[in-house]
Amino acid sequence: MPAFALTTLLLAAGCSAPQHRSAAADGTPTTTRLSDDTTAAARPDGHSLAVAAAPAATATAAAGPAGSGRPAHRTTLTVSSYDGKTRRAVISRTDKGSSATPTPSAGTPSAPSASAGTGRTAVGDVIASAPAPGAPDGLLAKVTKVIGETAEGTEVQTEPATLDALLGDDTAKGTVPVAPDAFDVEKLLPDVKVSWAGSGDVRVGPKGATVPLGSLRLDVSADIPAPAGTPASATASVSGFVQVAPQVDFAYGGAGTGSAPGSAYLGVSGDWNSGWAVKGRAAAATATPLRIPFAKLHADPVLQVGPVPVVVNLDLTCYLQVTGDGRITVDVEQNLEGDFKAGATFGTAQGWTPVSGSDMTSTPVRTSVTTAGSVRTALGAEASVGLYGAVGVTADLAPYLRGEASGTVTASSATPGADAQGAWNLYGGVDLSGALRLQLSVFGTPVVQRSIPMGTLHREWKLAGGRL
Repeated sequence: MPAFALTTLLLAAGCSAPQHRSAAADGTPTTTRLSDDTTAAARPDGHSLAVAAAPAATATAAAGPAGSGRPAHRTTLTVSSYDGKTRRAVISRTDKGSSATPTPSAGTPSAPSASAGTGRTAVGDVIASAPAPGAPDGLLAKVTKVIGETAEGTEVQTEPATLDALLGDDTAKGTVPVAPDAFDVEKLLPDVKVSWAGSGDVRVGPKGATVPLGSLRLDVSADIPAPAGTPASATASVSGFVQVAPQVDFAYGGAGTGSAPGSAYLGVSGDWNSGWAVKGRAAAATATPLRIPFAKLHADPVLQVGPVPVVVNLDLTCYLQVTGDGRITVDVEQNLEGDFKAGATFGTAQGWTPVSGSDMTSTPVRTSVTTAGSVRTALGAEASVGLYGAVGVTADLAPYLRGEASGTVTASSATPGADAQGAWNLYGGVDLSGALRLQLSVFGTPVVQRSIPMGTLHREWKLAGGRL
């Protein structure tokens, strides 16, 4: 069975025509290659901003209205609270010793501030904040009204804003690793173990677990129950691990035609290593595959793009899925390692398009197939990637194993010979589907009127088989 790497779910951000090499029955490595294009063109008339991991105490950024002469800058402001229903925020100042901000009359809009970086909150200001109380996904908002002063700070009415209001003609491109301890993991099955290794020789996980620096690992084992209407003996078990060192890719190409940026890119990439095994007589209803979620993960890494904190939201639900007739018995094990890249890119000519690429190499396949029948098992994930709580890409990626046998067969890829006549084959494959969402307009690109389906990728390669 292919190793179903947890991180391959992030490939679901999109795909163009892939290539693949078939693996021979003797265990020749299998490689799948998807096309790769993450270029975001930079404009020579803007500044090039650095992209890095934001510090723990991330400063809030602000910019004045277009033409105000107040570009994006770090401020002494902080978001003390935010109400997502009313879109009201309370903005306070971190420099308690500085002079007080003039207090406008309650309900009266203030005039735009004349100077940048003074810590004043004014109508027309665009604010970008790291996760804050009431805004766990970060906040990117425009002040439409200054309501008045409270004990915590200045209360303001806001509306959604876009990144181009802060980044303007500047350009930015960079890749930032996501710390493994940044992920919140909700275990949905009892036998899920989490391990990770961070800086300073900080390690978390089961005793004896060895995890490379910067990697997150999930070990899982589970029984696959026989659903109603299938043979009582149709049971199977799965066990294995997935290990990932993810990083966020971000690019912004400056002002383009009209008010939209010239280009943009948001994606996730990284390295993975995994091993997976399935054993038994797996079965599921033909019309409705058996799907068993086993873990949910969430992270909000903050990128420092020049003075602007850009909050990326990563969510995924990992699942096991089985389809089979309950007649074929398999005992399969395979390891997989490689890298991946997935996301969406914007250009003024083509709009938003999906991008993904991956190199995967498998170890020699060890498998046995007994009796006639068919089975398909997948370990995949439903994933979403977005900015400031606005989902930009949704996807469902399901790497899978498909086994089939005809006649009366007892065969093994590791041991020559058989006890009966027939044929058997074992295939690895990937199903990929998803959509680009209208919320990608958070970059300042034109609003997508409807979700853009990526189309369904279906690729399959032979792992082992024979005719007896």
